[in-house]
Amino acid sequence: MKILTSEQIRKIDAETISREGIPSLELMKRAATAFYHSFIGKYPDRNTSVIIFAGVGNNGGDALVVARLLHKSGYRVKVYMVEFSGRYTEDCAHNIRRVKAENISYEKIVSEDDIPDLSLFDVVIDGIFGTGLSREVSGVAAGVIARINEGGKPIISIDVPSGLFPDKKTEFAVKATDTVTFQIPKLALYLPGNACFTGNVQIVPIGLNEGAIAGAETHFYLTEKREIRNILKPLSKFAHKGIRGHALIIGGSLGKCGSVFLASKAALKAGCGLVTAYLPKCGVTAIQSNFPEAMALEDKGAEHIISIEYDLKPEAIGIGMGMGLHEETGQAVYHFLRKNNIPLVVDADGLNILARHDDWLSLLPAGTILTPHPKELQRLIGEWRDDYEKIEKTRLFAQKYGVIVVVKGAYSLIIEGEEMYVNSSGTPALATAGSGDVLTGMIASLLAQGYKPIEAARVGVFLHGMTADVTGQSIHPRSFVASDIIENIGNVYRNLEKKE
Repeated sequence: MKILTSEQIRKIDAETISREGIPSLELMKRAATAFYHSFIGKYPDRNTSVIIFAGVGNNGGDALVVARLLHKSGYRVKVYMVEFSGRYTEDCAHNIRRVKAENISYEKIVSEDDIPDLSLFDVVIDGIFGTGLSREVSGVAAGVIARINEGGKPIISIDVPSGLFPDKKTEFAVKATDTVTFQIPKLALYLPGNACFTGNVQIVPIGLNEGAIAGAETHFYLTEKREIRNILKPLSKFAHKGIRGHALIIGGSLGKCGSVFLASKAALKAGCGLVTAYLPKCGVTAIQSNFPEAMALEDKGAEHIISIEYDLKPEAIGIGMGMGLHEETGQAVYHFLRKNNIPLVVDADGLNILARHDDWLSLLPAGTILTPHPKELQRLIGEWRDDYEKIEKTRLFAQKYGVIVVVKGAYSLIIEGEEMYVNSSGTPALATAGSGDVLTGMIASLLAQGYKPIEAARVGVFLHGMTADVTGQSIHPRSFVASDIIENIGNVYRNLEKKE
């Protein structure tokens, strides 16, 4: 699904109106109706009292149509027009007249003295500003947003939280509990720096013209379930372990060999036919005892890896988890990289070793997948001021070295050159020890099965996140552990393959 700019979205709105021969008020009605259905799904009790803050632009017009729909359905609705400007859009002004004609309780806010007390209401709907905002909020609108944020009520924002900038860092905006955005995802809704503003994000269709959307060019995409389903390779009736791919997992050191166990088991569970774990001597007995399905190779080092040597030909390799930063281990990685041309996933201490020796990055095979968490990413690309600079620096890094970077987080970013995919699966349950090791094993498995590197990264990240989604009702996010990810990979495949 394309992620587009506010200017592109405005053009698509206009093209929808032109191509389909509908008035702009009809498109506004579609958007408001989609929001309305989302709202009543969350708040079905018609006794719910709702305060709606509307601006003077088309986002305010959407809010006014929402007010009319909720009022007609029996909700107790109070509308406040935030008059930060005396210039109303035509569609907004039309809906003010409709609100008055339908006897919906309505007042204007022209000064801070007019801002109401929120304690009498159950839910706040925010429709003050939309995606067209280009300057900091000030004056009466800033006062309203501050009061909304202090009110302690659930807040649902229409399309975007008011005050959220679409393409630069936001300092002050509505802190929504939920954001119901219209059909096209906006990048700002998925960035960690905006998490305090966006809350839970839901995309609702509003009937924008598909041809107009198809014609819009972008390098940013939101990965959805149906796309991952379409990428999945079918299982052959005559498949056997020898043709389903062999993944080699290299890592571990004294006290940290569990990371190799997790990655190796995740690789098999993700579907490859064979897995070999390469560890220092201290980890071999443990993995053979606890994970008999894996083969194991023993490094010369007793407590950490000192020389990566093996006599096999895997289809993909995952390296770095738990291996430590010993000088001997770093040199072993260097000599490994000099001779390796097999598809590669690098994680954890593998990344930290590369950050210490950035001249080794040029040794990585084209299409190598790096899976840093934020601190590991910072060691690779340097510090950043905000999410937008982080993305730009990561894109330049990926282009320079011909690699794919998975920036792990609530909405993991998969960056290949100029292209960036925002992952949509997952919950906070994944913030647990070993989760990254599991992801490395899954991506290495997919590479071994013959997926292209960008496909392996996108599918692996999505499957990984979806294990938390499908277990949300059975395992509390606070008690979810990395082994739960592994045990539910099969359930995720089954879920993905269901016909909808």
